[in-house]
Amino acid sequence: MSHDTASHDTSGSWFDVGVDDFSRRPARVAALQLAPVLMDLAGNAARSTAAISAALAGGADVVVLPELATSGYVLADVHEARAVAVPASSSVLAGWAEACRARAGAVLVGGFCELGEDGRLFNSAAVVDASGVRAVYRKVHLWDAERHLFSPGDAAPTVVETAHGRLAALICYDLGFPEWPRAAALAGADLIAVPTNWALGYRPPGERPIGQVAAMGAARANHVAVVCADRTGTERGVEWTEGSAVVSAEGWVVSDAVVGEGVAWADVDVRASRDRRLGRAGHLWGDRRPDLYGALVAPALTQVPAMRERVSTAPVAEPALLPLD
Repeated sequence: MSHDTASHDTSGSWFDVGVDDFSRRPARVAALQLAPVLMDLAGNAARSTAAISAALAGGADVVVLPELATSGYVLADVHEARAVAVPASSSVLAGWAEACRARAGAVLVGGFCELGEDGRLFNSAAVVDASGVRAVYRKVHLWDAERHLFSPGDAAPTVVETAHGRLAALICYDLGFPEWPRAAALAGADLIAVPTNWALGYRPPGERPIGQVAAMGAARANHVAVVCADRTGTERGVEWTEGSAVVSAEGWVVSDAVVGEGVAWADVDVRASRDRRLGRAGHLWGDRRPDLYGALVAPALTQVPAMRERVSTAPVAEPALLPLD
């Protein structure tokens, strides 16, 4: 079931504005919830390409794949990661570009295990269309043990002009840092695509997955559409949230829940993200106070609590404060 968000109900809305007619139809967005197989590069390439083709045949304009869709996630060590890493020029991504040629204007954002030009490994997302790879984003905020496998990215998300508006990519844990979707939005992104692997965890009955909550907050705070493609399956005992979702610029999930492999569909007026007026006199960008935000971009704190190597029930002293060099 798709939801047309081209017409905004502004009654009582936080974003109480009229939306300009951008003279284009809404983009049909598909977040593909797949079950990548660990270490099966060839199989994952074939399955992801087939899923892209099926989504495009179903009318998708923008397709998003999960994080590390080519390799699987629970890689034991850097040797396993290197065995399934591919450069951005690989035949895997070329196959994604070939699939995009089936539908005019189609664009894909997909997660892959990247072998960099200098031999380093990255948890990356490629923005791909019929012309090939348009941009590669390397995950900046590495989650937990990822830091033992990958080098962190060192660049802000690239905003890519497409037939369906300006797209940027973040990856999973990046959403946990509000500065990062804000950076993409300030750079002009109309839609932020988020390949993700959300491990299954506790949540109170009736609540949305916490990753979706983060996506909703990012969308609403920046008035930008956010598309999250999660995964399914079990990998070395790890189960996944299956939280794929399309979130409108107003911050609402506008796609149906997906159980198992499937697609979160929605129709999104991507260019509507550009209207950031609030009420009668406000403006989301104009009302910012960057002169007061210096602490948000200050260097790392000079002291942080020491990391605890293990958890003990015995009384412990307060953790020492260590200087950061």
